[in-house]
Amino acid sequence: MGVNLQLAPATAGKRLGAAVIDWLPPLAVLVVTFAIGFAGITRSRSGQFITYDTASLVLSGGIGLALTAVYLFTVMGIEARTGKTPGNLLMGIRSADNDGYAPGAGTVFLRGLITGAGIILALLAAILVVVFRWFEPALFILSPLVFAGAAWAVLVVVSNHWDKNSGLRGWHDKAAKALVFDVKAGRNPITTGGIQGPYSFAPLDLPPVQQVLSPVAGPPAAPAQPGPVAASAPAAPAAPAPTPPSQTTPYAAPASFAPPAADAPAGQPFSGGVSMPAAPFLPVQGGQGTQHHVDDDVERTQVRPGAGGPAPVAVLRIRLDDGRDFQLDRSVLVGRNPVGQAGEQHAQLLAVDDPGRSISKTHLHLLTDGAGIWVTDRNSTNGSAVTTPNGARTPLAPGVPTFVIPGSSVHFGDRTFYLGQA
Repeated sequence: MGVNLQLAPATAGKRLGAAVIDWLPPLAVLVVTFAIGFAGITRSRSGQFITYDTASLVLSGGIGLALTAVYLFTVMGIEARTGKTPGNLLMGIRSADNDGYAPGAGTVFLRGLITGAGIILALLAAILVVVFRWFEPALFILSPLVFAGAAWAVLVVVSNHWDKNSGLRGWHDKAAKALVFDVKAGRNPITTGGIQGPYSFAPLDLPPVQQVLSPVAGPPAAPAQPGPVAASAPAAPAAPAPTPPSQTTPYAAPASFAPPAADAPAGQPFSGGVSMPAAPFLPVQGGQGTQHHVDDDVERTQVRPGAGGPAPVAVLRIRLDDGRDFQLDRSVLVGRNPVGQAGEQHAQLLAVDDPGRSISKTHLHLLTDGAGIWVTDRNSTNGSAVTTPNGARTPLAPGVPTFVIPGSSVHFGDRTFYLGQA
């Protein structure tokens, strides 16, 4: 995967380095606050009973736990949205979900719960020590638990070293369906379209516009005739080649193409005030000039391409709010990482970058229908809506196809595309 998709799984060493950097701040806070709290415990004897004053421990330990909780939830929130933690940034790695996007709160919480299970157990034991006032054996109870919890955390973090699939996942990654990538050695999938990368479309290849020839053919070339040429029949000068009309402007026959009256002599004006040019002469054997008009050559009559043919079919295209523009196939699936259902294996897959995870994996199904598209929301989490050219916005009912005409905008999650024609 790392070779084909330019992705590099994070090594066990980088994972451990990032974890140690992330653990140091809360560990330092807990050690300092609990040390201050234990040092402030006073003991007094009343008869046969020994009384411990744990007010300082409760206060100092509570502050330490509160600061640790704030730190952990802040880091987890940032990692859930971006895959970043202080350690990940310094070591150049990113955590992601199974599709290569931001992992989300559930994935981050489960990975953290598995990794810190031993430390959580040690914290629970510390709370029991305070509640039941087991202060004298506290060191013998908590020390082994803290050591075992730290060893377990390290073992889980580097467990990808034993993964046979190129060290891709650790134990906690497999449970949470997560991945960790080295963004210095490879691509960052979270910002570049997930595991598969940005979905690329070939640019629209429109057929070339054909030249439209003039409907009036030019004069034929004079064929070589044997024998002398009569001096009284000089060769007519070659008529200028007709200029083809513009490729984008439809041909319009000029007024001079109207047939003249039968009795109108050559070179004389006829109705409409347009002069009729004299027809060219072709020299013939024997010195007798016979008039031959260019329109008599039926074989050179040109047929304009497309005359009487079917009207061209409009090509539907969409333009995403990030500026990308795509031509639509018959069937299109749109989403964070769209996958076709049964019978949709040949659908066009349009993956849309969504770091905020507002788009479902397969969010929309588009079916082109000449004059527009049928849009179906695939029971997405955040829903979809359509804004028509007149500005009316209508939510899409999940699973119900809705016809959308060109000029409309379709909103899905936090993203939008505009439907138009090529």
